[in-house]
Amino acid sequence: MKKSIFFLIFIGVFCVSFKCIHKEESPQLSSSRSSSEEKLAGQINEIKKFVNTSSKYNTEVGFFIDMGIASGKKRFFIYDLKNNKLLNKGLVGHGSGSETGIPGKLKFSNVKNSLSTSLGKYSIGYSYEGTFGKAYKLYGLDKSNSNAFDRNIVLHKYWEVPFEEQKKPICNSQGCPMVNEKFYGVIEKIIDSSKKKIILVIYH
Repeated sequence: MKKSIFFLIFIGVFCVSFKCIHKEESPQLSSSRSSSEEKLAGQINEIKKFVNTSSKYNTEVGFFIDMGIASGKKRFFIYDLKNNKLLNKGLVGHGSGSETGIPGKLKFSNVKNSLSTSLGKYSIGYSYEGTFGKAYKLYGLDKSNSNAFDRNIVLHKYWEVPFEEQKKPICNSQGCPMVNEKFYGVIEKIIDSSKKKIILVIYH
């Protein structure tokens, strides 16, 4: 009888200990998930200040691309700057020149013919009909992306970019932010209905 009681007490202690270990792991996972949200929040605060420096910029909506998130995950965010809420998100490809051969690690460049993604703020310009259909010219507003227009870095769609999230990386561009056709339709309506320049930020 005493052995049975001792065994039950031992099992109870083991289970309680296991639950404690499990609880200690959860905050770490939660912290990992929120890091991208924290980065986005920081970018949003900066852009809110920036768009108020000139009357030519749209103060109600902004586009944000987090290159720290895997390409198979939704990392293009459409954000309502006025009402502080996320409106939509989708997949976006990065430049093939940004690949390093190391999973999860990218490099960035502002150099012509580098085929790389450039980090920084962009002003979305006029649309035109290009190789992939309707596309929008991008003007780099920082030293890190000042050659964007001359490099023909544009916002465009591509049929091979999937709509749903993937476990594997999606296709690369030649340095342009390249999105799914369906998601592009959402972006297109917002840009075309805006009387002022929308800011797109690519960060890491």
